[in-house]
Amino acid sequence: MKIVNKRENLLSLYRRKGYEKAPVEFSLCPALMEKFRQVTGSDLWPGDYYGFSWKNVSDGKLRPEDMDTGRFLKYIPDLKPGGTIDIYGVGHEPGSEAAKHMTYMRNPLNACETLEEMKEYPFPDYTKADYSHQKPQVEAIHAQGLAAMGNMQCTIWEQSWYMRGMLELMEDMMDEDEKADYILDRVTENSCERAARYAKAGCDLLFLGDDIGMQRTIMMSIDMYRTYLKPRLKRVIEAARKEKPDIIVLYHSCGYVEPFIPELIDAGVDVLNPVQPECMDFKKIHDMYGDVLSFNGTIGTQTVMPFETPDGVRRKVFENLEIAGDKGGLVCCPTHLLEPEVPWENIEAYIRACEEFK
Repeated sequence: MKIVNKRENLLSLYRRKGYEKAPVEFSLCPALMEKFRQVTGSDLWPGDYYGFSWKNVSDGKLRPEDMDTGRFLKYIPDLKPGGTIDIYGVGHEPGSEAAKHMTYMRNPLNACETLEEMKEYPFPDYTKADYSHQKPQVEAIHAQGLAAMGNMQCTIWEQSWYMRGMLELMEDMMDEDEKADYILDRVTENSCERAARYAKAGCDLLFLGDDIGMQRTIMMSIDMYRTYLKPRLKRVIEAARKEKPDIIVLYHSCGYVEPFIPELIDAGVDVLNPVQPECMDFKKIHDMYGDVLSFNGTIGTQTVMPFETPDGVRRKVFENLEIAGDKGGLVCCPTHLLEPEVPWENIEAYIRACEEFK
């Protein structure tokens, strides 16, 4: 079957059925967005300008009472000037001028001592959200020949520790404290609803994820992962597949996650992102799992993109696409947001390499 558009090309690639063109994708920090505007003179989203293969579908629209972040002020009463509060009540205080997108988090449930206190906390309720816009968005994206993405990273673990604090939630889990189950379950319930709605609307891709790896080791034991996170991730994926069995599930975790890969596959993950080369060897991971798992990423944002020459970027793109082979299975792209130190010439070299491969 001849591939007729970018959507078909991407889905065939992720299913390891072959592809015609290597897709391009990346994300830019605010400083590089300004550079993009200067270089191109365009007001478009870079994905439209450079022809990404997908577009995001908007999440459910919460009720006004769930959008009222003022109700969380009592949990973080000394929020710094310029700080904001998100819909889960997490405070975000301004970061540095060099990286304005990075914030200092304030955890609203950090000081919670009892389950009763936690049950009084006003979680947003996605079961009562409005999803009527999603199906028309999916249809419009498909009409452009692009894949529709439901993007809901920070799916369980990260959203939960953002609220509780990482140390506190880790201690709850290690102590088998019922507060850990409560907060993880409340977040999972919302994630199941959101995932099912994206799938029901016809999304081709569902992007989940929680950082469970660090630079050189995993963030928690395999036993703890199996107890607290894997069953809940499986529930989210099953909620989506109940509505759309062929939806492709991507999973993001920065860092070293090699010991978790069999667990992720068993939970239903189809595509692993970002396979940081500073933490894991892509060829090794591909040799071990490339017949059952596809990949997104592999071009290092700690090494290759900021510090290689344009020729070095091109060589790395070609090398990784050649590892994946003709069947596909790899969207070769930067492993994370591109930060201010990345030369624009390297971004252009990455784009050209994808366009010229094959």
